[in-house]
Amino acid sequence: MTTAAIIVAAGRGLRAGAGLPKQWRPLAGRPVVAHALAAFAGMARVLVIHPDDRALAESVADGALIVEGGATRAASVRAALEALAGSGVTKVLIHDAARPSVSPDLIARVVAALDHAKGAAPALPVTDALWTGADGRVTGTRDRNGLFRAQTPQGFAFDAILAAHRAHAGEAADDVEVARAAGIDVVMVTGDEANQKLTFPGDFIRAEQVLRMTGARMDVRMGNGYDVHAFCAGDGVWLCGIKVPHHKALLGHSDADVGMHALTDAIYGALAEGDIGQHFPPSDPQWKGADSQIFLKHAADLARTRGFTITSADVTLVCERPKIGPHAVAMRQALAAIMGVDVARVSVKATTSERLGFTGREEGIAALATAVLVAL
Repeated sequence: MTTAAIIVAAGRGLRAGAGLPKQWRPLAGRPVVAHALAAFAGMARVLVIHPDDRALAESVADGALIVEGGATRAASVRAALEALAGSGVTKVLIHDAARPSVSPDLIARVVAALDHAKGAAPALPVTDALWTGADGRVTGTRDRNGLFRAQTPQGFAFDAILAAHRAHAGEAADDVEVARAAGIDVVMVTGDEANQKLTFPGDFIRAEQVLRMTGARMDVRMGNGYDVHAFCAGDGVWLCGIKVPHHKALLGHSDADVGMHALTDAIYGALAEGDIGQHFPPSDPQWKGADSQIFLKHAADLARTRGFTITSADVTLVCERPKIGPHAVAMRQALAAIMGVDVARVSVKATTSERLGFTGREEGIAALATAVLVAL
């Protein structure tokens, strides 16, 4: 069976206060919606957005299909369902982007329930006393027995919920309401107190505490980079942002900083964003002789826009000469400044190839780099 997730992020969230719609506000280092998307990694995902938010969506989509929603939540969900029609999806989970703390266990409970039901949704029993009120005064009480707090993701057999939405006119509180109107039985699974919906400004503080305490959906990425440049005539080589005196230079389209190129590719690799050549084509004359810090800064900035922190960067330079040791500290400082990270997170070291190969023959320099990126 194929399961897909729809992340509904087309609303404006006015009760959350002024500024960006709540789903696009930062939470624990990245937009709220990015946390929701990450929770369903490994599934086909559809991100439903307001037309004004396309640029924001493209920066966090991470492979999700982006669909523009409608004037109501029901219309937005239907647009996403229609986009999945004919794709072979048999189960679909519909989740509010404003619930960034949904756990893998909760998602698994909903999916498992769909093996025996056409609809399943998480819920928590109401345990507080319920009052009615007016003008700041209590006017009465209500029986809480049999009352539950609804959560998402709400899961359904795909064909059944698609037909239900096609037949539904007007708005609905959630997809369970649409399903029940179409005669679909919905079973309840145990919800999760941490799976709160962001509605008011104070909710962001509590949600960030939950994410940071539990490390929920921590996304750890590692990338590797490798680069080689040959020697040519010159009076020094650029290595990791420092010009090192030498009786030769390095040949390249840009400044040929082999260490910085390897590290840049390591960051791109961790983000699954290709390599330097894809972002800065050597066929483009504007990059002739360019300072390689342009490339590294672009990669580091791209990581930040995706909500990642560069937690570790390690560069190994392979050469007989020049000697790297006397310049390693300055190189670390230069790389850290370009990436905007603490120098304690950056390593630069060197080795030789024991006189073997092109580096051993002093025909050029090779560099290897590893970058580790983390997002909560």
